[in-house]
Amino acid sequence: MARFLEFLGNHWILTSLWLVIFFVLVAYLKKKAGKAVGTHEATRMINHDDGIVVDIRDKKSFDKGHIVDAVNIPLAKLDERITELDKHKEKPMIVVCQMGHQSGEALRKLETKGHTRVYRMSGGIAEWQSQGLPLVS
Repeated sequence: MARFLEFLGNHWILTSLWLVIFFVLVAYLKKKAGKAVGTHEATRMINHDDGIVVDIRDKKSFDKGHIVDAVNIPLAKLDERITELDKHKEKPMIVVCQMGHQSGEALRKLETKGHTRVYRMSGGIAEWQSQGLPLVS
């Protein structure tokens, strides 16, 4: 540990550069992923703000279990079917995938088409299930 601190002291410019790169990368990835909400906030938006859940998983996964009243538009077909969501532009839209990794891409596509209140659910359906929240088949 003493040698590590000595290295940091002797190479403070290099250390500072690595810290700046790290924080820039974190900020970029956070911006790229979009606004995230947890399961509790998503539930509140669905129940009180008339939120719409857009499930971007494939049809087979969707049929195994999904959030009540979710709209299934697989990510691969989102560009073709995005007009189906135009009637919900004023409502909050929560994009859900399996683990929360792909929803950022769908969120950006929706925002470029004029949807302003779009959020991604962090953790996806896996987090929803781990919280013990209900799914329908």
